Amino acid sequence: MELLGGLFGDETKRVGLFVDGPNVLRAEFDVDLDELRAIAESEGALALTRLYLDEHATPELIQAAESRGFDVVTTSGDVDVRLAVDATAAATEQTIDVLVIASRDADFKPVVERAAEEGLRTVALAPGSYGRSDALRNAAQHAITMDE
Repeated sequence: MELLGGLFGDETKRVGLFVDGPNVLRAEFDVDLDELRAIAESEGALALTRLYLDEHATPELIQAAESRGFDVVTTSGDVDVRLAVDATAAATEQTIDVLVIASRDADFKPVVERAAEEGLRTVALAPGSYGRSDALRNAAQHAITMDE
């Protein structure tokens, strides 16, 4: 897997990493949270690192994510909606310069498009090629698939 955007990232760029937990942290992908962070850090300095989970998340998963520097957001509602609202807010409020969304879900295409309209660099990060959203991949300025 090649990390474009520089091996060391641009330290002046503030990166927001938003991870769709139920969609990415699946047994068939065997995603490493540290690897997700490293990929996002290749784009600049992490300003926001959020993992979104539903109410069924285990305490062990929450603890593991927090120990790796993720802010864990759990919701009893739709994880996608909460992530989309938070990512759009970060983009429009100029909290970040680079938006990295880790998901396989086309639902985040409008978020990526809005971030680009705001002048942010956009990155779609897929955990694997299986079930990867081509719509999300094509909407982003840069796309990374972890198993490639």
